[in-house]
Amino acid sequence: MADQPRRPRTLNDARTEAEAAFKRATAKVAQAPAKQAAVPGVREQVTLRIDQDVLEWFQEGGPGWQDRINEALRKAAGIGLRPAK
Repeated sequence: MADQPRRPRTLNDARTEAEAAFKRATAKVAQAPAKQAAVPGVREQVTLRIDQDVLEWFQEGGPGWQDRINEALRKAAGIGLRPAK
């Protein structure tokens, strides 16, 4: 795509650009909502990719394999274990 020839600036273009720059400089920045503290015992669904052999090892123990993965992650992170349900 060939470059279009640049049109000469007019007073109106400069004024419009100045007004836009002023609005950008004086506009209030929207703040992200405050992150709420995690509630104990509440779980969040996520997608996590785990090597197949690791997944199979946890699943060999039968039902509760997700809880066992969670416990192993807590131990690795140095976070205290929660009481069993």
